[in-house]
Amino acid sequence: MGQTLVIALALMLILEGVIPFVAPATWRETFSRLIRLADGQIRFVGLGSMVLGLIILIVFS
Repeated sequence: MGQTLVIALALMLILEGVIPFVAPATWRETFSRLIRLADGQIRFVGLGSMVLGLIILIVFS
């Protein structure tokens, strides 16, 4: 199980790095919009991301 978590972390880091590598200006603009959001909005985005990840995990497991 430990190896699976390390692989999952590695894949997450690869996917997280694709957008800044391919389109740094777009990533910078998106990030600047994100920091202007209220705490509740950021929490909602985080919750949505976690729920989507959980759904994908359940569907493909």
